[in-house]
Amino acid sequence: MRRTTLATVLAAALALAVPGGAQALTVYAATSLSNAFPALDKGPTYSFGGSNTLQLQIEKGAPADVFASASPPEAQALFREGLCTRPVTFAINRLVLLIPNSNPGNITSVYSLRSGGRRLSIGTAGVPIGAYTRSLLRRMRLSSILSSNTVSQQTNVGQVSSQVALGAADAGFVYYTDGLAVKDRTKMISLPKWAQPPVRYQVCAVRRSGADTRGAQAFIKKLTGRAGRAALRGYGFGLPPRG
Repeated sequence: MRRTTLATVLAAALALAVPGGAQALTVYAATSLSNAFPALDKGPTYSFGGSNTLQLQIEKGAPADVFASASPPEAQALFREGLCTRPVTFAINRLVLLIPNSNPGNITSVYSLRSGGRRLSIGTAGVPIGAYTRSLLRRMRLSSILSSNTVSQQTNVGQVSSQVALGAADAGFVYYTDGLAVKDRTKMISLPKWAQPPVRYQVCAVRRSGADTRGAQAFIKKLTGRAGRAALRGYGFGLPPRG
């Protein structure tokens, strides 16, 4: 009886410590946020990846509570489908050309790629970094470099920056923030401001049965508030105007 009573008391104490078997908030977010988000809040369970892939997973019923995409189309699509709240822009970014410190391709500017023969890493067309890259190249009339160089296509920006940092590519198009993450092994070459596509990150609370709606709203409030803006700025992101 004494053992039974003790076990009952311990079980009750655990139930009080974790009400209703509550689980950590689940946040699905673009790969480029993999440093900034945990720095802002270590509590949630994070799943980072290409925004288009995460969108598809949520459409198929993945247990996400928050979705943060690296471009508006993914979050806006979920909103139109009734799968998330109205998306809010919380950060901005820009593209750079990343090269290894050793610079085996002898690249001094993006125009160096016009002569061809280099190993170039870019995002696939369906992932935001890939769409942004192609938009920038069209504006600069440099789309031909995708056929004159050996191109390797990646499913998220982290894979592009890793390829360049490891020397498996002579150059790659990444976000400025991802260049900062591997700055000890790479160099960033700036790209013209006039050619930059508007890189906007959006966040929304996922609508599904069993979603932690209150937790999602609290996370988004923190992200768009003073703490979130400070964390994002610390990792090189730009910030949209308040309001």
